Amino acid sequence: MKNFIVTIARGFGSGGKRIGSQLGKELGINCYENRILTLASQYSGYDEHIFVENDERLRAPMIVNQLGKLSRTTKPKPVLSRFVSDPKLFKYQEEIIKQLAETESCIIIGKCADYVLRDYENVVSVYIEAPRAHCLKNIMQRMCITQEEANELITNTDRYRAEYYKFYTNGNYWTNPVNYDMTLNSARVGDENCVRIIKDYLAMKNFI
Repeated sequence: MKNFIVTIARGFGSGGKRIGSQLGKELGINCYENRILTLASQYSGYDEHIFVENDERLRAPMIVNQLGKLSRTTKPKPVLSRFVSDPKLFKYQEEIIKQLAETESCIIIGKCADYVLRDYENVVSVYIEAPRAHCLKNIMQRMCITQEEANELITNTDRYRAEYYKFYTNGNYWTNPVNYDMTLNSARVGDENCVRIIKDYLAMKNFI
């Protein structure tokens, strides 16, 4: 069976990254998030002609090998800065995502992956969200911070993600359920059941 991709968009504190990581473990496939941005940042620091001249520009085997060497984490990663567009960086990130979609089964968290891969038939897109109270509890526990601090991080990070998504998808809304195959409320469903539901849907699509 051909490879498949699961994209996961998520509200900060909803547990989407943790759910994606667990899904990857149970399926035996890679889960990518911050490593894609890290690698894209490295590429964007080089002149594009370097890749063209060496005929190695963003080839899939090189990408997978380099991503595997980068450290990964399931810890919450808030965004404190305001959104500033970087089309060059996003171009590299977009190409990495497309190369992964054509090469291996994996999970991609964030990075507008659902939009980047919107025309691919081997993609299942998921949006995970939860009520603010649930997100606050998660962030307070996992980051050992106060409710006030957690509330500010959630507000800033979700604002950044919304602006990021809107800019790079030409005006689309990050939370629009029409963008995704399914939307899950992790507070009501629970992390384990979110994983189970996604796996059931993958089976229904004959991906697993």
